[in-house]
Amino acid sequence: MIGGVQNIGRIPELQRRILFTFGMLAVYRVGSHIVTPGIDPEVVRATFDRMSGTIFSLFNVFSGGALEQLSIFALGIMPYISSSIIMQLLTVVIPQLEALKKEGEQGQKKITQYTRYGTIVLALFQGFLIASALEGGQLGEGAVRDPGWAFRLMCMITLTSGTAFIMWLGEQITERGIGNGISLIIFAGIVIGIPGGIAQIYELITTDQFSLLQALILVGIIVVITGFVVFVERGQRRIPIQHAKRVVGRKMTQGGTSYFPLRVNTANVIPPIFASSILMFPVTIGQFSDSQAVNDFFQDYLFPGGLLYNFVYVALIIFFCFFYTAIVINPVDVADNIKKSGGFIPGIRPGKRTAEFIDHVLSRITAVGAIYVAAICLVPVILSQQFDVPFYFGGTALLIIVGVGLDLIGQIESHLVSRQYEGFAGAGRTRGRIGR
Repeated sequence: MIGGVQNIGRIPELQRRILFTFGMLAVYRVGSHIVTPGIDPEVVRATFDRMSGTIFSLFNVFSGGALEQLSIFALGIMPYISSSIIMQLLTVVIPQLEALKKEGEQGQKKITQYTRYGTIVLALFQGFLIASALEGGQLGEGAVRDPGWAFRLMCMITLTSGTAFIMWLGEQITERGIGNGISLIIFAGIVIGIPGGIAQIYELITTDQFSLLQALILVGIIVVITGFVVFVERGQRRIPIQHAKRVVGRKMTQGGTSYFPLRVNTANVIPPIFASSILMFPVTIGQFSDSQAVNDFFQDYLFPGGLLYNFVYVALIIFFCFFYTAIVINPVDVADNIKKSGGFIPGIRPGKRTAEFIDHVLSRITAVGAIYVAAICLVPVILSQQFDVPFYFGGTALLIIVGVGLDLIGQIESHLVSRQYEGFAGAGRTRGRIGR
């Protein structure tokens, strides 16, 4: 590990990419503290303190606290993520988009362009809703200094421009930096809250409100859970694919064996995000409702950590795991691609039988992944109830941090190994000898 870190300094291009990534993330964090013109941030912040457990608290985590103080980056990258998910769903429904997806790089560029347009539309709509909520007093009485259409338009344009700028930052990081830019922006927004949680625990320990033993047990549990998440996220079910010798033009291509990998958690963090959004939406509606009976109903039966809430949460996560995996991986398309490339799964006939085999394996591994995701998302709820944890670090955030961290380490290691330096795990030494 130490050797891998030292080798980073020997590759100037990798150094420049890492420094560029840090610079872009620093710009993002600075923008998260620039308040949207025309509002009183203290009033909005006080309102958000009373709205914990609603859909706004979920969005606030992904925006790195920018939504809490209504900064120019208050919408964060969520409109882009929502637009991307909508486009993925539409490619299944609309034949023209499905045909574009199969066109390769050019088709993907078109879909990316449509995703950007969708992001702007969603950001404008969400900006209008936030401006209306500010003027109506739902986000704090007196939050707007000069209400009216001038404020609404300014708020919409400001927040939409902030989201467009974050989208541009993410694309620049992906192209010129290291790692996936959009994922790293979400990663930075979540990680920035960890020092505050540590400071809270330290303060509670010094004031004897939280014992040192409890803190050590909590740290141990978090380390074990994180290690388990890393282990599962790296897990794959590799389906062997045998390729026969073929004549292409005047050349004879060699046969061999490759693998089609199926991840345990194919859907990644989409299921818990969808499930949390659906469950938090009624609570949010209840807080904005003038009816005390409606508010009490949601608070009594759908409060976070309750029995009904947890049951519905797990059921929604499992459903979305299967639903999103079915959208991402189509066994029929995979079987057709294997057949077109001249490959076959040993013991399985090409075509329909191959598609059925892949679907069977995918269903079983998705069931394991769904149970795993549901368990990881429930553990923080149990910890907050049993240990009275002073901060909430959700399972969704943990999955994002581990997933982005593994991807970032993998990309850095690939740069090291490609130049025959030793990677973080020491695997580069062996690969370097083979390269020589």
